[in-house]
Amino acid sequence: MQTLNEASHTYSQCCCCNCTTQFFNSPTPHTKTPPKIRNSSAEWRHSFAVTTTSSIFPNTQFTNHESLPSLYESFSEFTKVYPQYSETEQVDHVRAKDYSHLSLSNHTCLDYIGIGLFSYSQLQHNDTLKYQLASSSFPQAPPNYSDFPFFSISSKTGSLKTLLLHGGQDSEFEASVKKRIMRFLNISESDYFMVFTANRTSAFKLVADSYQFQSSKRLLTVYDYESEAVAAMIGSSEKRGARAMSAEFSWPRLRLQTAKLRKMIESKRKKRKGLFVFPLSSRVTGARYPYLWMRIAQENGWHVLVDACALGPKDMDCFGLSLFQPDFLIGSFYKVFGENPSGFGCLFIKKSAISTLESSPSAGIVNLVPEKHPYQVSDDSSGTDMELKHKPIPTSLHEEKPFPLSSFSGPIQIQEREPQPPDSKALQCSEIEELQDSVHALKKSNVQEIDIKCRCLDQVDSLGLILITNRSRYLINWLVNSMLKLKHPNTQGVPLVKIYGPKVKFDRGPALAFNIFDWKGERVEPVLVQKLADRSNISISYSFLHHIWFADKYAEEKGRVLQTKVVEGQGVVVTTNKKKDSVGITVVTAALGFLANFEDVYKLWGFVARFLDADFVEKERWRYIAINQKTIEV
Repeated sequence: MQTLNEASHTYSQCCCCNCTTQFFNSPTPHTKTPPKIRNSSAEWRHSFAVTTTSSIFPNTQFTNHESLPSLYESFSEFTKVYPQYSETEQVDHVRAKDYSHLSLSNHTCLDYIGIGLFSYSQLQHNDTLKYQLASSSFPQAPPNYSDFPFFSISSKTGSLKTLLLHGGQDSEFEASVKKRIMRFLNISESDYFMVFTANRTSAFKLVADSYQFQSSKRLLTVYDYESEAVAAMIGSSEKRGARAMSAEFSWPRLRLQTAKLRKMIESKRKKRKGLFVFPLSSRVTGARYPYLWMRIAQENGWHVLVDACALGPKDMDCFGLSLFQPDFLIGSFYKVFGENPSGFGCLFIKKSAISTLESSPSAGIVNLVPEKHPYQVSDDSSGTDMELKHKPIPTSLHEEKPFPLSSFSGPIQIQEREPQPPDSKALQCSEIEELQDSVHALKKSNVQEIDIKCRCLDQVDSLGLILITNRSRYLINWLVNSMLKLKHPNTQGVPLVKIYGPKVKFDRGPALAFNIFDWKGERVEPVLVQKLADRSNISISYSFLHHIWFADKYAEEKGRVLQTKVVEGQGVVVTTNKKKDSVGITVVTAALGFLANFEDVYKLWGFVARFLDADFVEKERWRYIAINQKTIEV
């Protein structure tokens, strides 16, 4: 087992300053850090925050959306404050070449976090191949699976523990995808099993249905927002006798209440505590949490589940998996960013942790099924039949969107490919022989070694941790600082925006939680903000912050800001009843993926600034009535 000194050395070797500062400046107990490294990292973080707040629109307040500087002017000032941003222009090249739909659709996608598998150019290529095969009766050579990157998922029955101990062998398609993902996340096949699940929620519930809560009864989670996946886990575990607990977050900065969390972790009541569910960062507020909480939990008899779904695309490179070795880890992948967010969840189980599972019925495990070619041999074909049946391409059976996503309607360009001339042997063959050769080739392609091209993962690997992290750091902190510059044009100078969680901060994540307030100080409902943003071609979402702790000095404020969430139909209605299980704050959320650029954050800033106009919402209502669209209920 590594000591803390060895851990310090491991993290000091990490190329990402974010990881180093997070480790050495964490408010966790029992941590001794070398003064030189601590001071250096603290100075770096402080300098970054000061530069951001003092250099972006210094001594300026915007009280009218028409007074905002242009995109060109803002970008010019942005690059003066962050000159290193130009070093990330490789992302812009990738975006222009392989994700053209983001520009063609003129749609800003800021409504979900995750990691894509494929690029939009692969989708185009896939459609081109299907078009070519569908328009040709006798394809000369069957395409490889790598030419058809998309897939469906089908349910798999049985116990998780039984599957891990006695399960059948993966198909070559699944094995290829699994191997690529584990390599991307730096997870060793010798240490961990990997299971595909229908989505993130299914992965959480799968653990809850299988974990030994009869003997280790506690479930401790660390989430500052309401999560469908965590709620499913809590519900299932409580039915099996677990006692669910949660960390709390202090108002107004929503910082983790370390003293309370330490007390829950270090309780001496029982040696075998239960399951500690730890997100490395908040996918709503962008808060990052010190990794050493995992070590503290492990030392106190907890099994640890790490939620890596909110991590950046390369953050696992400096996570230190070999150092902490959680018992479970959950991630999720979608197909194409901004075009097809369906995908699957990934549950990783440490091989030595199988003994913590029970052989109970499990739901949510799936198989990956590759898309069939437009012309494929029927299942009952003998291999010599002349019949090639046309089969529809299956779509995904399950979809998970961490945040609601508006669909794009950008055109798909199909490039014509020159037909290849047949060889001399084919010219001498009869029609029957030619069909038999095609059937044999198609069947042979199902058993040969498969190489799945996950172009998005390849691109992220090529860009690297430092470039991706720095780029998102510049963009999110510019957005936060610029939001705070928006003030209503009245004598009180009421801020237009309130941000929840970390504000300008060196090591914050690329997610933002905020609310918009009118000139009277009344909040504009997040659902309304989302709808208006969607009509401005900006996809954002809303979430519900909870487990908020108020000190005595904020008692009066507590009564004003907390609400009880009540779900009615498709919308979210809040009441003033203070029920313990659902008390919190509904907020607007935005998230930056690795393909985000300055124009994306500028467009969001410009949209939010329109609420400085006291009549903005009413104008929007009448504008949509005029063109016979459904009105927005306020």
